[in-house]
Amino acid sequence: MKKIAAIFLLAIFSGLAFTYIAKQTIIKSAVTFQIKNLGINIGGNFSGLKADINFDPAHLETSSIEASVQANTINTDNETRDHHLKSDSYFDADKYPEIKMKSVSFKHNSGNNYTGTFNLTIKDKTNQVQVPFTYTENSNDGEFKGSFKIKRTDYGVGGRSMVMSNDVTISIDVSTSK
Repeated sequence: MKKIAAIFLLAIFSGLAFTYIAKQTIIKSAVTFQIKNLGINIGGNFSGLKADINFDPAHLETSSIEASVQANTINTDNETRDHHLKSDSYFDADKYPEIKMKSVSFKHNSGNNYTGTFNLTIKDKTNQVQVPFTYTENSNDGEFKGSFKIKRTDYGVGGRSMVMSNDVTISIDVSTSK
C-alpha cells in the first residue's frame, strides 16, 4: 500500500514539474512592424507584450500561446503619426485597446523551425494567420523569433489608400525563462 501511495505522489509531483517547465515568463520582447508608405518603408513597434506561454516542443499538441499588446503603445518615432495611428481611422485605440493573438495549433518543420496557426484580433476582427518561427532553448530560457505578413484592410486599419501598402510585416522576438 505504501508503494502505491509513493507512486501516486510521484506521479502528481511529476505532473506539477511538467507544468512548471512548460510555463514560460517573458524576460524581454519586441513586437515590430513595417509597411511601405509612398514607397518608403515605415517601421514601428508596440510595447508591453503580455503573454501566457505554455510551449513544449516535445508536446506541441498541448502547447499554447496567448498574447496581447495595447494598441495605444504604438511608436513610430513620430508623435504626430503615432497620434494619427491611434485614431479611429487606424487602430481606434480608445474603442479597441487590445491587439490579441491566440494559438490554434503548432507544427514542427525541422530543427528549431516551427509554424504556428494563430487567431489574430485587431479592432474586433479576427483572422487566422500562419506564423513561421524559430524556438531555441537552453537549460533555463528560450527564445521565439518569427515574422509574418497581414493585410491591414482585413482588420479595418487605415482604409483605402493609393500610397500606403496593404501588406504589413510583423516581427516578434520574445525571450522567456522557465
